[in-house]
This record gives sequence, structure tokens and C-alpha cells, in this order.
Amino acid sequence: MYIVHVSMEIKEEYIEAFKAATMENSRCSLLEEGVSRFDVLQQVDNPGNFLLCEVYRTPGDQLKHRETEHFKKWKAVTAEMLQKPYTFVKYGNLSQEQLKGLAD
Repeated sequence: MYIVHVSMEIKEEYIEAFKAATMENSRCSLLEEGVSRFDVLQQVDNPGNFLLCEVYRTPGDQLKHRETEHFKKWKAVTAEMLQKPYTFVKYGNLSQEQLKGLAD
């Protein structure tokens, strides 16, 4: 598994519009063959902070996701909503790797 955490800070006046656009992107992303999960998290004590937890089968699946029309639309629509540029961190799932080794 290939996991990407995307951290975003959204301007207060755009929070509801951001949530709507991001939930639509999440719904469409979950229809992609290489997407296992696409969680949208909102910070409880700071509602302008969001974390997208995207789980792909392979790094290539994440690259394919970035070429979809729904991602391009989401990126264009939400660009002005950002307080500052988003950041992301990529992870590998060690638990999945350990389980793979047990099956071999």
C-alpha cells in the first residue's frame, strides 16, 4: 500500500465549499481501481484544518489519480480556498509488508 497524507489549511469563508468539493472528489476517487481509501478529516478544534488520507495500491495509482478529471476539477476549484499551499507526506504500510512476508 502507498499512503499519502495531505494537510490543508482553508480560509474560514470557504470551509463549507471546500468540504463539498472535497467530498465529491473523495467519492469519485473511491471509484478508481487503484484507490483503497480516501478519507477526508477535519480538525475538531480548528475546523479550517483538513487532512486527506489517501491509500493507493501502488505509487503509480496515485499518479493516475492526479490525471483524473475529478482531481483536476477539485484542484482548480479549491486553489483559492487555501490559506497557504498544502503539504503532503508519503508513507508505505509496514503492516501490509509484514503480512505479505507471512504469506510467502
